[in-house]
Amino acid sequence: MSRENEKSSPENRPRPRLNDEIESIAAYKFRPFLIHLNIAPFFASYLIWFLVWSQKFGIEEYPELGMIITVLIGLLQIVTCLFCYWFVEFRVLMQCSRVKDPEKAEVVKVTPTANNGFSELVYIHHKFVLKGSNQAPEKITWFKFQKTKYIYDADKKQFKALEFPINNPLSYYMESKGFSLSDQQIQDAVSYFDLNKMVMDIPKFIELFIERATAPFFVFQVFCVLLWCLDEYWYYSVFTLFMLVSFECTLVQQQLKNMQMIRQMGNKPFKILVYRLRKWVRINSDELVPGDIVSVSRNFGLQNANVANSTANNQNFSLPCDILLMRGQCIVNESMLTGESVPVIKEPIESRNDLKTELDIDNDGKLHVLFGGTVIVQHTPPPKNDSGMRAQDNGCIGYVLRTGFNTSQGKLLRTIMYSVKRVTANNLETFMFILFLLIFAIAASSYVWIEGSKDPSRNRYKLLLECTLILTSVIPPELPIELALAVNTSLISLVKLGIFCTEPFRIPFAGKLDICCFDKTGTLTSDDLIVEGVAGIDDKMEIVSVKEIPQETLYTLATCHTLMNLDEELIGDPLEKVTLQAIEWSLTKGDVVIAKKPKLLAEGALSKTVGWKIYQKFYFSSALKRMSVIAGHTKPGSSDTNYIATCKGAPEVLKSMIKNLPSNFDSIYLHYAREGARVLCLGYKDLGVLSHQEIRDLNREKVESGLNFAGFVVFSSPLKPDSKSVIKEIMNASHHITMITGDNPLTACHVAAKLRLIDKKKCFVLEKENNSSNIWSWRSILDENDTKNLEFAANQTHRYLSPSKLREMPNVSYNYLCLTGEGFDYMYKNEYNLLKKIIAEVKVFARVSPKQKEQVVTMLKKLGFYTLMCGDGTNDVGALKHADVGVALLSSNTNIDNAELEQKKKAKLTEAKQLSMEVNTSRLRGNNLSAQSSMINAQKKLADVLKEIEDAEQAQIVKLGDASIASPFTYKQSSIQCVCDIIKQGRCTLVTTLQMFKILALNALILAYSQSVLYLDGIKLSDGQATMQGLLLAGCFLFISRSKPLKNLSSTRPLPNIFNLYTILTVLGQFSVHLSCLIYLVNEAYARSPPKEEKFANLEAEFKPSLVNSTVYIISLSLQVATFAINYKGHPFMESLRENKPLLYSIMFSAGAVFVLAGRLMPELSDQFQIVDFTDEFRKILLTVILIDFVVSFILDRILEFMFGKANLKSS
Repeated sequence: MSRENEKSSPENRPRPRLNDEIESIAAYKFRPFLIHLNIAPFFASYLIWFLVWSQKFGIEEYPELGMIITVLIGLLQIVTCLFCYWFVEFRVLMQCSRVKDPEKAEVVKVTPTANNGFSELVYIHHKFVLKGSNQAPEKITWFKFQKTKYIYDADKKQFKALEFPINNPLSYYMESKGFSLSDQQIQDAVSYFDLNKMVMDIPKFIELFIERATAPFFVFQVFCVLLWCLDEYWYYSVFTLFMLVSFECTLVQQQLKNMQMIRQMGNKPFKILVYRLRKWVRINSDELVPGDIVSVSRNFGLQNANVANSTANNQNFSLPCDILLMRGQCIVNESMLTGESVPVIKEPIESRNDLKTELDIDNDGKLHVLFGGTVIVQHTPPPKNDSGMRAQDNGCIGYVLRTGFNTSQGKLLRTIMYSVKRVTANNLETFMFILFLLIFAIAASSYVWIEGSKDPSRNRYKLLLECTLILTSVIPPELPIELALAVNTSLISLVKLGIFCTEPFRIPFAGKLDICCFDKTGTLTSDDLIVEGVAGIDDKMEIVSVKEIPQETLYTLATCHTLMNLDEELIGDPLEKVTLQAIEWSLTKGDVVIAKKPKLLAEGALSKTVGWKIYQKFYFSSALKRMSVIAGHTKPGSSDTNYIATCKGAPEVLKSMIKNLPSNFDSIYLHYAREGARVLCLGYKDLGVLSHQEIRDLNREKVESGLNFAGFVVFSSPLKPDSKSVIKEIMNASHHITMITGDNPLTACHVAAKLRLIDKKKCFVLEKENNSSNIWSWRSILDENDTKNLEFAANQTHRYLSPSKLREMPNVSYNYLCLTGEGFDYMYKNEYNLLKKIIAEVKVFARVSPKQKEQVVTMLKKLGFYTLMCGDGTNDVGALKHADVGVALLSSNTNIDNAELEQKKKAKLTEAKQLSMEVNTSRLRGNNLSAQSSMINAQKKLADVLKEIEDAEQAQIVKLGDASIASPFTYKQSSIQCVCDIIKQGRCTLVTTLQMFKILALNALILAYSQSVLYLDGIKLSDGQATMQGLLLAGCFLFISRSKPLKNLSSTRPLPNIFNLYTILTVLGQFSVHLSCLIYLVNEAYARSPPKEEKFANLEAEFKPSLVNSTVYIISLSLQVATFAINYKGHPFMESLRENKPLLYSIMFSAGAVFVLAGRLMPELSDQFQIVDFTDEFRKILLTVILIDFVVSFILDRILEFMFGKANLKSS
């Protein structure tokens, strides 16, 4: 296929969708209940089977067969009904018919876009609305999905989201008088938009319990309990069921608490002034609708007599919805949404001259929008002497844009509630592992049925029950607890390091990482900017100190900013604050800047202080990449005000606006940009004496033209002290590193070069050949003339090479790539296949928007890369949420003391482990009354302890106000060292869980053999033998889960999943060795035992010590020791067996017990455990086989590990 055809083929392009949140919508009607496919076929099956049973077999002749088949059909129906509950697609197939016209449908199946939640079947609502007295009622069809309303457009034949008034011309809002016609107009708006409620519906306890009780693992556990009831374990089974239900109830209670907490994040209604029907009235804030005119102020919501008490007066109500500021000025604290504690200034749209332009809420329109959930810190009411709209509470006038869950705060809450499928312990891999074990269990149970059926006197019902118990035994009941303990131990370790995790089962993902993405500003580099000085003065390359700059440049730096004085504190952009401090000027409340230290004149006299008042600001926008200001000062003894216009922005933007451009303009700013500095171009012009009206008439275009060049102000942003060492450690641990930043490519590439991510001489950035053409090429960041065509990127070396290795391999040609947001967009839309090939090779993404950061992360995930994203600001929330491991850095001065909390949690976890051991032991001891009652007591205590652990975890949940609420990991400092800690802990947890799976698999396979072949031969263990074996087994598992990671990250990568060649071969290989030894020793024991009296063993007989029983017990213990000793591997990810003392002592104790019992070194102990006395010859054979089993299994595992046990870093 040619490249052109490949680019245009539909399957290679991203598919069109309804919007960013919904992939597709399909309409359905429910079939009548009796013809549902999970009902009708089964009724027919029952009927057919009953006829066959009664007519062909005979009910009295084959009662067991009839019941067994009936139960199997019933179980199949239950599973089918559960599948309808678990999978929306399956439910639709079983119960619904497709409908073309949504207006005739009952439900719609809504499929969200990737990483935006699960598919749902939601009910459609049909309503007739009367538009006018003489018109026929109009049918409106709508549904709600994830708190968002979608209405059917009959003309376009598709659903669409509500259309809010957010992109009208600014003049439209200024001329609006709200709902001034009639009450019907208000009712229509409420009917369309709904009320301004941001309430999370909290389900009833019983609904949540049913949801948890129908989870696959819980259903399986209940099924096992019912089987035990049938096998005379009723006393133990009923209490086990009671404990399961009690434990789920405590989790449901906790879930309700968490939902309550999220619910409180929404706004509580309060009274607010609104302009309706041509007068100001007070209504509840939850009754607001888009189009309302409202009055907002610092203390709005507190005007009511009901809340005007001293407590309430200290509280500022947050804004109830997104509001466009029309009149008056506000300073707003947006930390609730952004995590940034710096207050933001909001300007009214009436101050703008270009009222014909459309509102762009995502770009420059942000300056005028008060977002829901934010708090007004200070407000300046509209002036009293003009004719504009005013409210009696002297508040600022605003226009309601968006309400409810469609506001910015609502979107953040929806992200928390629905965005990404939560990672759980019972994932697909666990189920695949269980299915793998099930193959062997089916073979074992088939053997029991076939061989057992040969005895005509044997009860078939008991035999089937035994077969079913074998099938269920391969799924260890302790699996969820063992996995939870391993993850919980890691959770505690992370909290000690100040790292909070809201999704604990993401921890193993940190061990699988391929690519680590970092934001630059505030993450890799410090937030503290340093003003180096001004370059380009008198066309010179050198930087001049701010204390020696010309007057024009000084005035430009002093006036061109958007800072405000709030209670004697500067509020605004940190870059502008540091500039004003560097030139030693201050800003007063009346927007006047004044020098702190007047400058000395040449003759030695102090100059009179010149104060500049800022009259008009044209704000910075990311689209324009510049800002400008009109400032003026009145000379002493004169009434005339002299005005100047000052401007600053990106050099490439201001270049066309400056009239006296220096010849070396480009070379100066590019030189400092390549050095990693942040460079802004300065311009000014003298406007002379003007009237107030003339100043108001000046538009942005006039102000920002014909400027005089005032130099380049140069800022440096140093790397954080530990950035270099941490990045080096992560790279050496076999990870790709990528930087994703909103900064310009030259600065970003310089920082990347400092961190040794790239070599600047070999770094190419994708750029347009010139602004007018649409031809893109790769251009060297050091030499503009060195360009390569677009396809060049695909011909690079496709394997990961660190810079240190590159220096050792001079023949390898490897070029580093940098993509800008603009370049990424172009490739995403036009060169999608090429982008897929190179995206993992791109080391720097520069000038990218928050949405593009998210796109980069999700694209890497789609290509199969496990991805980490580390960032600090709101701009990173989407990417943090969608990454496999999202780490939010929150610089906080408050040191949270978790020592006491951790100590308590550690004590509770230890108690849980001991109780878990007790439960396992009691379970293995059999069905006698004392064993069951001790187990019940242990289970009760275990449930209580696990509940307390759960409560302790929930106490550490990060609250809203940290933007990182959407991030699985949160670090309470600003250092990226936490990434290393998370990777170490992730690798440790991953390796621990994989080792647990291997050990559980071997134990399950040996158990399947014991319960089948040996069971039919009448071989069983005594109560004491089972107790000891269970105790040692539980102890070893718990000590494995306590493994700690090593201090340094290893360059070796752990295997990422259970299903790899090494794990499968080593499990099957070791099982074969163990099985061979077990069969050999059993046969040897039979050869030395008296011949059987009966052809078929009596399975109900009491336990009697025999040579065969004792041999099986000794070999079982030794196999257990071998399994743990061989499959526990510490280095290079965690403590070795020598360092993990509890596990070492446990294994040594077990091995010692084997030799003491086999060698009869302590006859009293052997008698206690009912071990018979072996002959010297058989004892020698037994110990030799045990030794050979261990050595052969060990050598086999290590050979397989050497051949297949290494994981490689995924390349693009």
